[in-house]
Amino acid sequence: MTAWKQPETGQTATRTWPLACSGRLSSNPTSACCPERHAVINWRATDRLQRRTRVLQHILIVSLFAILCSATAQAQDTRYISDTQYIPVRSGAGNEFRIIHRGIPSGTQLTVSRESEDGTWAEITTEGGTTGWVRSQYLMASVPARNQVDSARSRAEQLAEQNAALTEELNQLKQVRGELETSIDSADGTLQAVTEELAQLKQISGRSLELDAENRRLVEDVENLRAQADMLGAENQRLQENLRSSAFIDGALAVLLGVVITLVVPRLWPKRRRNDGWA
Repeated sequence: MTAWKQPETGQTATRTWPLACSGRLSSNPTSACCPERHAVINWRATDRLQRRTRVLQHILIVSLFAILCSATAQAQDTRYISDTQYIPVRSGAGNEFRIIHRGIPSGTQLTVSRESEDGTWAEITTEGGTTGWVRSQYLMASVPARNQVDSARSRAEQLAEQNAALTEELNQLKQVRGELETSIDSADGTLQAVTEELAQLKQISGRSLELDAENRRLVEDVENLRAQADMLGAENQRLQENLRSSAFIDGALAVLLGVVITLVVPRLWPKRRRNDGWA
């Protein structure tokens, strides 16, 4: 006997199978000898498939709804109400007076001259020279928050620029510090080498005092030799000047002797008489 639930009525139905088929049902439940059993199995498989299809349809519908909701949320734009107000200026303390200025923006600095008797209106003067009456409820003694925010924002920008400049200066100082550390390491190495060389020199020359005295004596000898060389140079210059003077005198004498010979020698020879042929 087999029981199953009918999908149309929701009631449980039972059916008794023949004994001849019961023995075969354990080995092959879908054999051709049991057509009703085979139909029930096919109906169960179809029912499972339909249930899975309905579940997938529900999942697909929920997914599409979530996608549409997210797209609608992304399409929305966030806006804010403006905090800028424009206060009209009237010619007198009351709404019945005419408007002489279309509107002063909030945050404008004003000078209050006087107030009305009930304190509802105040006579103000703008920096541009406009004088009129505005409601006292729009006036405040402290700086508006918007101006403070603008001032703080400007101060923050200045501080950011100063911070950037200080950061750059700090980076440069770090670079210079690195270079100085490298130079110091190099100088330490050079100093160590010089110290070792000095120690070797001290070990090699045990007669440092004698060498110093000898060095001083040699320095004095060098100074004496330089003095003698200067004296010899001066004497040599004097001799060269004398030599140049002697050469000039000799040249002058030679020129004078040549002039004398040119003038005197022709006079010493007797003159020959001319034979003109008229004798």
